[in-house]
Amino acid sequence: MPAGTFGGRRCVSTGKEFRNVALRVQILMYDGVEEQDFIGPRDVLGHAAQAGGGQVETALVRPSEGGEVTCFFGTRVVVPSAWEPTGADLLIVPGGGDLLIHDADVHRDLVRAQQAGVVVAGVCTGVLVLSAAGLTKGRPCTTHHLAKADLAAQGGKVIDARVVDDGDLVTAGGVTSGIDLALWMVTRECGATVAARVESVMEYEQRGVVWRS
Repeated sequence: MPAGTFGGRRCVSTGKEFRNVALRVQILMYDGVEEQDFIGPRDVLGHAAQAGGGQVETALVRPSEGGEVTCFFGTRVVVPSAWEPTGADLLIVPGGGDLLIHDADVHRDLVRAQQAGVVVAGVCTGVLVLSAAGLTKGRPCTTHHLAKADLAAQGGKVIDARVVDDGDLVTAGGVTSGIDLALWMVTRECGATVAARVESVMEYEQRGVVWRS
């Protein structure tokens, strides 16, 4: 695995050296978000911090302002904070409804985040939000199997893998693959030992192929 950087800070994913500062993660919430798409990564990242010994800080955020969101299956979640596009090392965009696919302000902020050094990750149809912002055009990526044709038609180089890691763009397939995306990012940034502890607590093992550029 190659070395990389988050927000200008060195992170090494081989050997014995891993991040010595907290990995700041934001998960972007909105009305219609699919429950499993965000709670899977949130669970992994929470266990990485509490049981795995990883330095991870995770926040649920909304565009513009904090408040309540109503998820795809009706679950209501209070999101305390507004999204600050440059205020994290990793941003995860879950799938669900198409609200953000048509939100030009969110698209501009996604571009601004990536340009500032934030790693932008999409889960399921959340990848189509990244596509609408122009972030997947010409780049290796994946999404839910029912949306792959759309992603390819919009210029993404669709890869048949559960997780696709192209450096500052990381994408995952449908629904439960968000767990695997988060476990991969824990592995990449905190080390395999931390990820293995998370898997043990969750009684889950990473599934599928992680494709890396």
